[in-house]
Amino acid sequence: MKKTRLAFGILFGSLLMSGCALNKMIKLANDQQLEVTPNPLELHADKVEFEMSAILPPKMLPGGTSYSLKTFYQYGTNEAELGTVEFKAGDFPNSSSTTSRKSQTFSFAYDPAMAKGDVMIQGVAAKGAKNKTTEKMKVAEGVITTSLMVEDIVAASYADHGYNDKEELEPTNVEFFFEQGRSVLRTSEKNSDRGKGFTAFVADKNVTRTVTITGTHSPEGTETINSDLSQDRAEAIEKWYRDMMAKYDYKGMADQIKFVLKPVVQDWTQFKTMLNGFDGVSSDEKTAMLAVVNGTGTFEEKEKALQKLSGYKKVFDKIYPVLRTAKTEVLTVKVKRPNPEIAVLAKQIGEGSISADSLSNAELLFGATLTPSLTEKEAIYKAAIKKQDTWVAHNNLGAVYLQMAAAASGADVKKNVDLALTQLEIANKQKANTAEVLVNMATVYMLQGDNTKAYDVAGTVSGATGDALRKLNTLKGTLEVKTAQYDKALMSFAGADNTAEVSFNRGLALVLKKEFSNAKTAFKDATDKDSSYAKAFYGLAIVGARTSNATEVTNGLKSAIAEDSSLKEKALTDLEFRNYADAVRSL
Repeated sequence: MKKTRLAFGILFGSLLMSGCALNKMIKLANDQQLEVTPNPLELHADKVEFEMSAILPPKMLPGGTSYSLKTFYQYGTNEAELGTVEFKAGDFPNSSSTTSRKSQTFSFAYDPAMAKGDVMIQGVAAKGAKNKTTEKMKVAEGVITTSLMVEDIVAASYADHGYNDKEELEPTNVEFFFEQGRSVLRTSEKNSDRGKGFTAFVADKNVTRTVTITGTHSPEGTETINSDLSQDRAEAIEKWYRDMMAKYDYKGMADQIKFVLKPVVQDWTQFKTMLNGFDGVSSDEKTAMLAVVNGTGTFEEKEKALQKLSGYKKVFDKIYPVLRTAKTEVLTVKVKRPNPEIAVLAKQIGEGSISADSLSNAELLFGATLTPSLTEKEAIYKAAIKKQDTWVAHNNLGAVYLQMAAAASGADVKKNVDLALTQLEIANKQKANTAEVLVNMATVYMLQGDNTKAYDVAGTVSGATGDALRKLNTLKGTLEVKTAQYDKALMSFAGADNTAEVSFNRGLALVLKKEFSNAKTAFKDATDKDSSYAKAFYGLAIVGARTSNATEVTNGLKSAIAEDSSLKEKALTDLEFRNYADAVRSL
C-alpha cells in the first residue's frame, strides 16, 4: 500500500512538473519571433510558396520537450493544413542560454477562393504524451495574384501565301550574229525570226528597267586585231534598240531604261563551254585544244597553236561564228494585277459572286491578307480550300478562328477555338510539323487552359523563321510567364513581336522577378505603343507600390481607371496597394 502511494506520488509529481514546463513554454511562446517571406504571399505559376523562419527565446526548450508550429492557410470557412516547423530540445543543446532558430519552406496549390485569406500558426508544446497549445495567430495575409495579369497573347501564325506583290523583273534574251571582223548589224539579222520577235517585244512598250548587251568576238586574228570590235557590236544593238524606241514613241519611258554594255575581249570561257558540248571533233582533239587554251602564252599565240591541230577547221566553221555575237538581256517589269483589284476579286470569290478561277490560288490567298475583316478572311480562305485544298489555306483559316476567339467572349470563345483546332489538325495531316501550324496548335491549347501541353508543343517547333519565329517567341514568352519561368520569358520576348501586349508581359515578368526599374521601362513602352492600355498603367502603379513611390501609384491608377473603370474595384482589394488604401479610395 505504501509502495502504491509512493508510485502515485512520483507520477503525480512528474506530471505536475511536466505541466509546469509546458505552461512555461506556452508563456515564452509570446516572445517567439516569426517571419514569413514574402508577406503578403505571392502566386507564381499555379502555386504559392513562402518561407517561415522562427526564433524561439532562450529556455523555451527544456530537456525532453519539443515545440511545433502548426501552419495553416485560412480562407473563408476553409482551412488548409500546410505543415509543421518542429523544434526538438535534443537538437538545440544550448537552448537554455541561446535562441533557437529554424526556417522551413511551405507551398500549396492555388485556388481562386484563396485570394483572400491568412497564414495562421498554432504553437504546440509537448513533453511525452502531454501537450499544450497556443491560440492561433496570424503571421501573413492573403495572396498577391499579380502573375494572373499575364496577357493571353494570341500569336496567330499565317503561312506564306506564295504571292509576291512587289516588283519582279522578267528577263528576255536574244542574240544577234555578226560577220567576221565586222560590227554592222545586218538586215538579215533584223529580219530573222529572232529580229522580228525582238522588234515586236520592243513595240509592246513593256516597262523596262535595264538592257544589258554583251558583245563578243571569236579567237582568230581578224577578230582580235580590233580591240574595239566587241564594244562596237554591243553599241550596234543599243543604237538599233534606241531607234526602235523612237519609232514606237517611247517618249519619257526611254529615259528610265538603263543600258549596260559589256564587251568581252580575249576571253576563252565561252569557247571552252561550246567546245565541251561540240560533237564535231573527237575527245582526243578536244583534249588537245583545251590543253592549248589552258596553257601558257598570249591569246594570239594560243589561237595560232589551235590552227595547227586536227579538227580546227570544224571548230572554225561551227563554233567561231557563234562567238561573233551581241547577246542582249532585257529586264522588264512583270505585269501583275494591282492589289486593290486582287482585294475586290478575292472578296467577290469569298462571297460566291464570281468564279474562284478569277484569281490564281496564290493571288486568292494573298487577297485574304488585304482585308482587315476576319469575316471576309474566313470566307476567302474557305473559297481557297474549295479551289485548291492546301495546308496553307487550312492553317490560315485556323489562324483566323484564333483571332476571332481572341476578340470573342463567353461561349463564342470555345466555339472559335474548336473551329481553329479542326482546321489545324487537317493542316497538320496534309503537311506535318510545319512551324506555323504547331504555333497555332500550341495557342489553341493555351486558350483551352492547358499551358503544359501548349508549351510542350511549342517546344517541338523547328526551322521557324521570320514572322513564324516571332509568333513562336511571343507564345513561348507568354507561357513562360504563366509557368514562372521569368528568365526564359525575357529571352523569348527579345525575339517576339514588337507589340504593346508583348511589352506588357515583359514588364510583368520583370515585376515578378523584382527588377522594378526595367519593369517600369517595359510598361511605359507598352503605353507608348497603346496610349489606352489600362493594364499597362496598372502595372506602372504596381511598380510604384513596390518601390514605395506614392506619386507613381496615384498617377498609374488614375490613368488605368480612366481607361477601364473596373480597375478601381480591383485596386481596392489588391494587396499590392495595401499600404495605399486611402489613396485608392479617393480616386
